[in-house]
Amino acid sequence: MARSKVAVSSVDLPSTSPPYTPSDASPIEFTSAETKSTKGPKLSARTDYTRWRLLDEAGRQTWHYLETDEAVKAWPQSIADKWHLNMSTGLPDLPTPKTPLDSVKNSLEFFQHLQLPPGNWGCEYGGPMFLLPGVIISWYVTETPIPDHIATEMKNYLFARAHPVDGGWGLHIEGESTVFGTAMNYTALRILGVSEEDPVLIKARGTLHKMGGAIAGPHWAKFWLSVLGICQWEIVNPIPPEFWLLPDWFPVSPWRWWVHTRMVFLGSGFIWSQRWTTKETPLIRQLRQELFAEPYELIDWIGNRNTIYKIDNYHPKCWLLNVINWILVNIWIPYFRTNWVIKKAEDWTWNLIQMEDKNTDYSDIAPVSMPMNFVACYIREGPDAFSVQRHRDRMADYLWVKGEGMLVNGTNGVQCWDTAFAIQAVMDAGLAEDAKWRPMLTRALEFLEDQQMRENVDDQAICYRQQRKGGWAFSNKVQGYAVSDCISEALKAVLLLQRTPGYPTLLEDQRIYDAIDTLLTYQHAWSGGCASYEPARQGEWLELLNAAEVFGRIMVEYDYPECTTAVVTALSLFSKHYPDYRATDIKTFKAKAVGYIRNAQFPDGSWYGSWGICFTYAAMFALESLASIGEYYENSEHSRKGCEFLVSKQRADGGWSESYRSCETMTYVEHPTGSQVVMTAWAIIGLLEAGYPHRGPIEKGLKLIMSRQQPNGEWLQEAIEGVFNKSCMISYPNYKFIFPIKALGMYARKYGDSPLQ
Repeated sequence: MARSKVAVSSVDLPSTSPPYTPSDASPIEFTSAETKSTKGPKLSARTDYTRWRLLDEAGRQTWHYLETDEAVKAWPQSIADKWHLNMSTGLPDLPTPKTPLDSVKNSLEFFQHLQLPPGNWGCEYGGPMFLLPGVIISWYVTETPIPDHIATEMKNYLFARAHPVDGGWGLHIEGESTVFGTAMNYTALRILGVSEEDPVLIKARGTLHKMGGAIAGPHWAKFWLSVLGICQWEIVNPIPPEFWLLPDWFPVSPWRWWVHTRMVFLGSGFIWSQRWTTKETPLIRQLRQELFAEPYELIDWIGNRNTIYKIDNYHPKCWLLNVINWILVNIWIPYFRTNWVIKKAEDWTWNLIQMEDKNTDYSDIAPVSMPMNFVACYIREGPDAFSVQRHRDRMADYLWVKGEGMLVNGTNGVQCWDTAFAIQAVMDAGLAEDAKWRPMLTRALEFLEDQQMRENVDDQAICYRQQRKGGWAFSNKVQGYAVSDCISEALKAVLLLQRTPGYPTLLEDQRIYDAIDTLLTYQHAWSGGCASYEPARQGEWLELLNAAEVFGRIMVEYDYPECTTAVVTALSLFSKHYPDYRATDIKTFKAKAVGYIRNAQFPDGSWYGSWGICFTYAAMFALESLASIGEYYENSEHSRKGCEFLVSKQRADGGWSESYRSCETMTYVEHPTGSQVVMTAWAIIGLLEAGYPHRGPIEKGLKLIMSRQQPNGEWLQEAIEGVFNKSCMISYPNYKFIFPIKALGMYARKYGDSPLQ
């Protein structure tokens, strides 16, 4: 992949202003740094939740707080708004379900009210506890005013998610306290205006000091605290942007890294190169005294570059990375990192940042790198630049309000992903032709049609982006990163509905072909498995350079049973309707992919899941993949062992219950709270896909699911469902509708809709 490293002369920027929203409903005040008030936000106990509204503009979801009674009257609160805010929806109790389809219909009676006007479903995508601090710190250092209602609800969320015993914060909402979570969220609360004498912060500070103070934080914590000037830059291991000047053939060139990692390295490297620190304020001086267990003036910054608390140190740096860092600090930086090299590296990384901003309309790939790019734009172009203002505007896309307060989502939503699954769940229940649900499904189809990405990004080769034409993103087309399973699930949903009587054909054949062409690029030739964002560009050995410390499997792409299954099943459905298009390529692809599924199975019959928890989630997909080529319990050892693994984990009450610890340890761990509705549905779906012949375990699991259903048709939130990079968990609240509907519906279609025995 030869690409020129010459600077791009210019990057075309949008010429229009950010889209209009009512001034009294703006999620963030876009006041310039020169004219903003020097006062911080005014905190209250709680905002008036009847004034919050979720606006969905073609998949762009932003929350708005209505300041006036006139605005409240003009924009009524929806049922979806109320549900997300944990307010009473006013929806009635429904007849007690007697059969699986009764339960499905009750759920749909509720779930239909959560569909948003463009046709998608939205929800919280929280869980990680390091996202909110990055956003708040970026606001502080760019002198972005934080509105009172935003600050109040962010404070409430962080208070609600403090550890109930020690008062700290973890890597994610179910994790034990870490220096990363505690130092970052403590800092965020102080920026929001919480006093250091608040009991919540007194308790958190004591826990932080017991863990060694902020000097024992991982790399990202030290980075952000150095941007603030709380730490000195000497404590941060090098992030040299000149790595981007390495030729593309070089084995560790950053374009070979996993896309999220290289995007974080891009923005943070630009900032590190300048050793940029915000101006000193009284708050910064106070935090220097609060965050450390020893006097600030006595801290050995260089000597603590590799100091890290044991719980934070999930992936310890290897000897090779430590040697590289030593060489960079003691040889490269003082003797060879000349001003010419620095300027060339910063200019090139700045151009890459501009291309990322342009291709995502400043939303960027995710809210880890986005605040970094925001700060980089502020440094390079000044407080009143369009890039800075647009980043401020786009930050609203990541904010989500719920009953606990305001958090930062892991992406700018789950729009395409959850909508595709919702369509398939109704299809699997055999209800797509029911006139009652046709309007809901038609709107969902229209949303997916609108969100298909019709072209590749500009400068695709120069900015190292994967082909995306015909694909779908996880969230929306503005974010614009196609993912193999997101393309696959959306494509299946479109094909299923467009081939169902009563639904329009919105995607013509060529658009379907475009999706297939892109899907066929995701397979690894050496394994047959499929990656997520792009095929792996280097081997797993690159994890030797994993500097994040808190995550595993972060440096390169991997094979995933979930992604591989999604692609295989999409190709199978496509070939059913288009048997002649790239038939040989598809046949070869599927054979290799299913071969990978077989090879990835553990001796106990399980598969390791990377995007959901964990072995239960992966088994559902893997068994579906095998079934798609005719391998079932009765004729396949792999399918049979997978089923036996699942059944062996069923609990006495009929449910399944797997802890996030399974993801960390790669061994099955029971969740301490007991059976979970979502995991029970995953297991049942896997068994049904595999043709498991014994109805008893399946019916027992379904009875548990039905017993947990509320009178209004919903299920309540239980344990966290998702994961990324082995150690960080993330929430998928719509799963408690989608997968129970699918499991109950599949059973009813297979065995008939009779009361369960």
